[in-house]
Amino acid sequence: MYYRLSYLVVTLMIFSLEVLIATVWSHHHFIRAYGGDFLVVILIYTAWKVVWNSEPYRLAWGVLVFAVLVELAQYLNIADHLQLGADSVARVVVGTSFSWLDILMYALGCLAIYVVDKRFYRAGAYV
Repeated sequence: MYYRLSYLVVTLMIFSLEVLIATVWSHHHFIRAYGGDFLVVILIYTAWKVVWNSEPYRLAWGVLVFAVLVELAQYLNIADHLQLGADSVARVVVGTSFSWLDILMYALGCLAIYVVDKRFYRAGAYV
C-alpha cells in the first residue's frame, strides 16, 4: 500500500512540473518541447501505478505505445478533423504537431521510469 502513496506523491510532483513547464517556462522551447514530453510518459506511468500494480516492462511498453498513438494522431491532424477549438483543453491534450523527437523523448522517458521502477519491483517494494 505504501508504494501507491509513493507513486501518488511522484505523480503530483510531476504534474506540478508539467504545469510549470506549460505556464511559467513556456518561453523555454527546449524545456517545453522535450522536457515536457520526457515527463508526460513518466506522469502517465506513475498515475497508472497509483491505481494498479503492473509489471514495469509491460507498463513501460504500454505507455510508450499510447504516447506514439497520440503522436500519430497529431500527424493525422486529428484535432482539426474533430474540429477542436483553438483554446480547448482537448486540443492541448491531443496536440497539433508531429515530431520524431517527441517519440524519442517518450521512449527515453519510458526507459528511465522502467529502469527506476524495475529496481523497486525486484526489491519487493510491492505488497
